[in-house]
Amino acid sequence: MNPFLPEAPVRRAVLRAAGLVLLLGRQQIARGASILAVRVWPAPEYSRVTIESDGALRTQQFFVRTPPRLAVDIEGIDLSPALRELVAKVQPDDPNIAGIRVGQNAPGVVRLVLDLRQAALPQVFALLPVAAYRHRLLLDLYPATPIDPLAGLIAERLRDAPAPAAHAPTPAPTAEPDQLGELIAQRSSNSAPALPLPLVAAAAAASTPLPSAAPPARPGKHATETDRLIIVALDPGHGGEDPGAIGPSGTREKDVVLRVAQLLRARINATTVGGNPMRAYLTRDGDYFVPLGTRVQKARRVQADLFVSIHADAFTSPEARGASVFALSQGGASSAAARWLAQKENQADLVGGINVQLQNQHVQRALLDMSTTAQINDSLKLGSVLLGEIGGLGRLHKPHVEQAGFAVLKAPDIPSVLVETAFISNPEEEKRLRSSAYQEQLADALMRGITRYFARNPPLARSRSV
Repeated sequence: MNPFLPEAPVRRAVLRAAGLVLLLGRQQIARGASILAVRVWPAPEYSRVTIESDGALRTQQFFVRTPPRLAVDIEGIDLSPALRELVAKVQPDDPNIAGIRVGQNAPGVVRLVLDLRQAALPQVFALLPVAAYRHRLLLDLYPATPIDPLAGLIAERLRDAPAPAAHAPTPAPTAEPDQLGELIAQRSSNSAPALPLPLVAAAAAASTPLPSAAPPARPGKHATETDRLIIVALDPGHGGEDPGAIGPSGTREKDVVLRVAQLLRARINATTVGGNPMRAYLTRDGDYFVPLGTRVQKARRVQADLFVSIHADAFTSPEARGASVFALSQGGASSAAARWLAQKENQADLVGGINVQLQNQHVQRALLDMSTTAQINDSLKLGSVLLGEIGGLGRLHKPHVEQAGFAVLKAPDIPSVLVETAFISNPEEEKRLRSSAYQEQLADALMRGITRYFARNPPLARSRSV
C-alpha cells in the first residue's frame, strides 16, 4: 500500500468533490456574465452606451452604412430586463443615436442594434474593473465629420453681434457658409497646429483638416469688426462614467463644477477686454466623459488664451477644507498633498474609460511632455489673481499657488490652472457647493480674476477675427 495515497473512501470523496467543482465551472461558463447596469451618455461630440457586467463579455460587431447602424452580438448571455432598459434610455435629443433595438438573436446570443442619426465612426471596446465599476463594454459613436469648435464660437459671436450702424455695410445676422469659412480661415499664423482627437479614428481627422492660416482681417469689413476674439477654455472636471469626488450627502463633483462653468461662461460671453469680445469654450457642456489629453487638445483647437479647469476636491479626512489653485510643475510637486491630488486627478481616464488601443500614443506623449517655462510663469500669474479673488469667499487651503504634474494643464502655449473650489468631502463645504448662491459667487470671483489677469497681461495680438 502506498502511504502517500489516501484510503479508498477518502479518494472517492475527493474525486466526487472535484467533479462537482468541474460541473459548477461548466455551468458558470455556460451561464455567462450577468448584466448589472446599462447607461447612455449623449453628447454632440460622441454618444456612449455602457453595459456593466459581473464578468467579461464576448462580442462581435458589424457596422452598416446605409442606413447607418451598429449591430453588436453579445455571446453567452440571454436577454435580461437590464438589457431591455437600453431601449428607453435613448433620449429624444441624442444627436447620434436615434434608437436601440434589443433581441435574442440566437440561443445564448443577444443582439443590440443601434440606429444612428448620421454617418458615424463606431468604437467597441471593453474595460477591466476599476474603482466602483465591474467589467464594462463601451459602444462609442463618433460623427464621421467631427465638429469644428472654433467655427461654432465664431458663428455664435456673429449671431450675438449688435446690429450695424446705418452707414455701414449690412452683414447677414447669422454666419453664412462662405462668410463663416472666410472667418475661420483667418486663424493665427503663430497658433499651434490642431492635433487630432485621440479617440477619433485617423480617418475622421484626415477628412476635416483645419483651414490654413490667412492674413489678418481687413478692418471695417463687417459691423462686427474686431481683430481679436479672446477665448477662455473652461474645463469642468470629470463627467459621464467618471463622477469625480462624491460628498457625504451624495453631491457629485461632476455636477457642481459643470454648473459653475456654465455660470462663468455666461459672464465671460457678456464681457469685453480692451474693446475685444470674449468667448468661453467648455471642454464639456453636459454629463459625458472627456479624456484628459482631449481636453488639452480641444483648448488648443480653439486657440484659447486661457485654460481654467474647475474641480471640487476630496480627501480621506472630512476635516480638510479650503479652496486651492494649481499650476503645472516641470519638476516635482510643491507639496505631498499637491502630488497626491495630481496623481488622483490623472487617473480620471481609467475611471471615465478610454479606448487605449486606438489612442495615438505618439501624439499623446508629445502633447503631455510639452511644457514651457513661459507657460508655467503665465499660469502662476493667472493662478495668483484667481486665488486672491476666491480667497474673498472663504478659507483657502494654501495661501499660494501650488504646482504638480497635472496632465490636464500641459498645453505648452496656453496659461493653464486647475481650481479646486472647495473640499466636497467636507460636510460644510459640500453644503456650500450645492448652494446656487455660492455657485454664483464662485463664478463672479473667477470672472474678476480672469479680468484682472487680462488687465495686467493683455492677450497676444493675433488675427482670430469675427
